[in-house]
Amino acid sequence: MARLAALLLIAVLATAAPPPLAAADAFLSVIEDLPLMPGLVEDADGAVNFETAGGRIVEVRASGAVKAGDVRSFYAGVLPQVGWQPAGKAGEYRRDSERLALKVEAGPSGAVVTFSIHPLGR
Repeated sequence: MARLAALLLIAVLATAAPPPLAAADAFLSVIEDLPLMPGLVEDADGAVNFETAGGRIVEVRASGAVKAGDVRSFYAGVLPQVGWQPAGKAGEYRRDSERLALKVEAGPSGAVVTFSIHPLGR
């Protein structure tokens, strides 16, 4: 009986979904520590990325044939793993002295995601 229970536990663990961070193959090029959800493609050419006296300002978009709800779920699971904590409003996160806003829109061919990082207080 104990052996059967152990085999069942191994089978369940082997088929369990990987943690969200393990599911990410790539990271955004302009936000090196922010995973890019599988199925999304970054528009690096349209990115804004510069440093100010108060901190960095970054905005980049990614899109792909994925559902907006799946994008929200993925980032709700993965952002805390890289230090971003929910900051009140849906899609807003905080880490150290920065704020990350995640805007997810449903488009005709999937989701469009805008990632914006600003210093706190902006």
